Amino acid sequence: MKKAEVVFIPFPGPSHLISTLEFAKLLINRDNRLHITVLLMKFPNSRGTDAYTKSLSTSDSISFINLPECSLPPNTNPRDAFGALFEAQKPNVRQAVSDLTNGEQYGHLAAFVVDMFCTTMIDIAKEFSVPTLVFFTSGVASLGLNLHLHTLRVRDNVDPTQLQQLKELVIPTFAHPVPSYSLPGSVLSKEWEPFFLNYVGGLKKADGIIVNSFEELESHAIKSFSSHSELAGLPIIYPVGPILTPEPETKGVVESNDIIKWLDDQPPSSVVFLCFGTRGSFDEDQVKEIAHAIENSGARFVWSLRKPLPKGVMAAPSEYYSLSDLSLVLPEGFLDRTTGIGRVIGWAPQTQILAHPATGGFVSHCGWNSTLESVYFGVPIATWPIFAEQQANAFELVVELKMAVEIVLDYRLDLFQGPNYLLTADKIEKGIRSVLDNDEVRKNVKKMSEKSRKTLLENESSHTYLGRLTDYIINQI
Repeated sequence: MKKAEVVFIPFPGPSHLISTLEFAKLLINRDNRLHITVLLMKFPNSRGTDAYTKSLSTSDSISFINLPECSLPPNTNPRDAFGALFEAQKPNVRQAVSDLTNGEQYGHLAAFVVDMFCTTMIDIAKEFSVPTLVFFTSGVASLGLNLHLHTLRVRDNVDPTQLQQLKELVIPTFAHPVPSYSLPGSVLSKEWEPFFLNYVGGLKKADGIIVNSFEELESHAIKSFSSHSELAGLPIIYPVGPILTPEPETKGVVESNDIIKWLDDQPPSSVVFLCFGTRGSFDEDQVKEIAHAIENSGARFVWSLRKPLPKGVMAAPSEYYSLSDLSLVLPEGFLDRTTGIGRVIGWAPQTQILAHPATGGFVSHCGWNSTLESVYFGVPIATWPIFAEQQANAFELVVELKMAVEIVLDYRLDLFQGPNYLLTADKIEKGIRSVLDNDEVRKNVKKMSEKSRKTLLENESSHTYLGRLTDYIINQI
């Protein structure tokens, strides 16, 4: 019997790409009537994604096509780079799908699954008369926030300036009013408005939205999609998480084995882990404040510290490759004074560190992948959002779910202007102490950790949603 063919179009950034591929694995393991073809695109001059795709190439239910590289027009503004890349790739996607449908060995084309930023590809799916499902790599509350803000803009003409002037907003997917400082930067800035309108307008055109979350974690947000009149007419959602992302092996200042060995020697739940995601980095003044906070707290620590990026550059920060490099940005003598109680590293094997019994708290940017990992491994977060939807995630964790302590909720780093303020050592120190000592938050996270490990088992909520999703895809042929 010919299989149902599903075309995946992931976003080329690592955090999106890896979780999309993990979801693809989940789908083919669930239903052997599916075959997935992943169309891979690259940003010009970016590193390849081969490390992530090699491990999956052995399955006969999944195959990869590397789309030809496209160059973007010179001087493309970073705000327009995504859109320009996807428009340039449309003819290649059309050709690849056309070849698939004409090929002998492939099955019946049933659906497209596109990343949340790649919704312009819905046009191509329509040409082939198949539905498009969006893979949304953040949470359901955040999805609802974006959809609501888009509706306010389009229906009520509420612009970024008006949003900034509001103290707080009532949003269907949040139980509490959301302060305007917790809104994503893309809705508060006139410059990002075309990107935002295009991106969320694309979400509304989808036939369904697959969300990397689960009912037990975001019950209010998920219920609001069926109970709130404003959300009722929007695409159906399928919360099928938590989909955790395995990390590629890379070497920083200290190798990961060395860190795990060091953690083995520390008491249970005694170490605070500071890590700010694939794109998180700070300037020298902020690095010094973090160092003073760590030292004053007296806590054991593992700190993933990366070189800051020049303003206006969208890329991953680079590593400090030697201890002498590191000592230039840290307070004098810091590495010597903390040698017994902590480690400063570059790239961090995040899941291994969070899974380790010695890790007791996580100072995090509240990116959604990191949030799901901290929940899964039962490690409470101290919130320090940086950009994108991280401020809304931090608010959800602290206020809605009571599963994190607040260092800060309103910090934000603008790609072109830098941070909105310097966060002082005393505030960071208070957060470090609090995340290690707050028993109520720790209890809440441990409870949710148990639920997150069960939800993809038979007859549990994410398992059920995944079943509905595979039935929907199979019914297209």
